[in-house]
Amino acid sequence: MSLYWRIFGLNAVVLGSATALLLWAPVTVSVPVLLTEAVILVGGLGVMLVANAALLRIGLAPLDRVTRLMTTVDLLRPGQRLPVRGGGEVAELVSTFNAMLERLEGERASSSARAILAQEGERRRIAQELHDEVGQSMTAVLLALKRASDEASEPLREELLQAQEITRGSLDEVRRLVRRLRPGVLDDLGMVSAVTSLTTEFSTHTGLLVARRFDPDLPALDQETELVIYRVAQEGLTNAARHAEARRVEVALRAAGDAVVLEVADDGRGIGAAREGAGLRGMRERALLIGATLDVRSPDEVSAAGTGTRIRLTVPAVRKQS
Repeated sequence: MSLYWRIFGLNAVVLGSATALLLWAPVTVSVPVLLTEAVILVGGLGVMLVANAALLRIGLAPLDRVTRLMTTVDLLRPGQRLPVRGGGEVAELVSTFNAMLERLEGERASSSARAILAQEGERRRIAQELHDEVGQSMTAVLLALKRASDEASEPLREELLQAQEITRGSLDEVRRLVRRLRPGVLDDLGMVSAVTSLTTEFSTHTGLLVARRFDPDLPALDQETELVIYRVAQEGLTNAARHAEARRVEVALRAAGDAVVLEVADDGRGIGAAREGAGLRGMRERALLIGATLDVRSPDEVSAAGTGTRIRLTVPAVRKQS
């Protein structure tokens, strides 16, 4: 039955019942209307309105469900669908809405994949230029300062040595930026070595205690999946240092059946009801790129220092390297 005829039928039931009562009930209306008659008429009208409202609420309930889902749907959390019940226009509307969600999720995943791949390509290009141009130029400057300081006399020698140390520190910073932009160890030694290097460098620069728990026999993954896992670990550590006020972070890589699971947990203040920022949404987009799921939450108790935050990336199927 279409929505039009359903609403028409509900109203017909209410009006027909009221008419039947007027025809067979021992009720008359005087002119002028008596107080008791007015009370009966107003009461009858109230009953009609309540009955009509209740029946319309039942008839339009599927539309309310569609409306609630429309206000909460998030394309970065795929799989949200409405159950299709019965037939008619409402069921067709729900089916169309579900199909629209599926299409939008596919388009969002495709566009995110293109954007992330373009971003990684730009990172690779910038890292290469920093390494080849800026890094080599600063190395040349460092060597020139070394030769000049060897031949200079005091106090110029001391100033040249200070400039040499500043240049060496800047060169180390450029190399660190290159590693963050494009982790060469990921291509050369694999994911476990890359994440190990990432956590070691993170602990050195932030002073936070980082604990690692890596399964020894992780399945082989393709480069795209390994890069996503590395980036999620990198962003999770960055969030712990910048926003969580944490003192300890734990990074775990483990195999769970056919899945590979990455977990980054800290003992900070947790995310609570705060809105997700660009970092977390970027992690969700990367997870969609490889068909993985990302769960971000604050457990009730992670440590005595606070509620903490746990980021879990689950790659559902093992992707073999070609």
